[in-house]
Amino acid sequence: MSSHSAAARYDILGIGNAIVDVVARADDAFLSRHDMRKGGMALIDAEAAEALYAAMPPGIETSGGSAANTCAVAAGLGARVAYLGKVADDQLGGVFRHDIVSGGVHFPSAPLRGAAPTARCLILVTPDAQRTMNTFLGACVSFSEADVDAALVADSAITYLEGYLFDPPAAQAAFRRAAAVAHAAGRQVALSLSDAFCVDRHRAAFRDLVAGHVDILFANETEICSLYEANDFEVAAEAARRDVALAALTRSEDGSVILRGAETLRIAAAPADVVDTTGAGDAYAAGFLTALTKGRKLDVCGRMGSAAAALVIGDYGARPRGDLPALAGAVMG
Repeated sequence: MSSHSAAARYDILGIGNAIVDVVARADDAFLSRHDMRKGGMALIDAEAAEALYAAMPPGIETSGGSAANTCAVAAGLGARVAYLGKVADDQLGGVFRHDIVSGGVHFPSAPLRGAAPTARCLILVTPDAQRTMNTFLGACVSFSEADVDAALVADSAITYLEGYLFDPPAAQAAFRRAAAVAHAAGRQVALSLSDAFCVDRHRAAFRDLVAGHVDILFANETEICSLYEANDFEVAAEAARRDVALAALTRSEDGSVILRGAETLRIAAAPADVVDTTGAGDAYAAGFLTALTKGRKLDVCGRMGSAAAALVIGDYGARPRGDLPALAGAVMG
């Protein structure tokens, strides 16, 4: 699996939606004043995003987006990580860049000028720990083939693609371009399905991408069943086994199932006090890929994924505040 990674400058290159998460505590009255459905995720336009950002109580701003979360956790675990994603030349774009770079991730993407502002996810946490999200995709949706840094892809052992970015047609072309460059360089391509609704919207295109361009697939139970239109997890898992060299399928408290060729490994979930499940799948992929690129056996990869996910769900937000190097040492030795 890792025959080429010795020569790669980076272990993991993430490609995804570069979003700034703004998390603030708010009461139910604030939600009703702004017509929000508690616990939901709504896509909003630039005007609504500006108005809500201005009205929100002070919040914590961090670089977010699924693949960016994976990259940040993997860097914390000791992997060499790079990231490609579109932000604008604005205040939140600066927040995103500073945050991900200070976490040890190489981020060479040039900012978008004179166009859409940086994407943001405005998250309101009510006293009952429910998260209500309002997402403005902004600059993200302009990511295209031109943004795929071919030299960087060729210099990364695994290019990790985020399913959320797959919505715009330009991004689909970018994914296929990145996969072609990676494979030509003898590298591997990983994909996270990210979201069952996203899969529903583009099922044929996702199936084509998975079967023809992806080596390593990450998905949860709902996403994999959506991809293969299966009501039964085992049926969907067998379909994934036929399509990709390696699949890591997560099942919340039931742990994860890892498939490679004829092998099937079942990994228990690591014990956790659940505070906020945001970013659990992102952290699982980070732990798994970090162990994989360090040449560890599959069961260790699965345990590293579970341990990273457990650390994330024990705290607010998608980035763990625990001691990642210590965790990596404990699981990977």
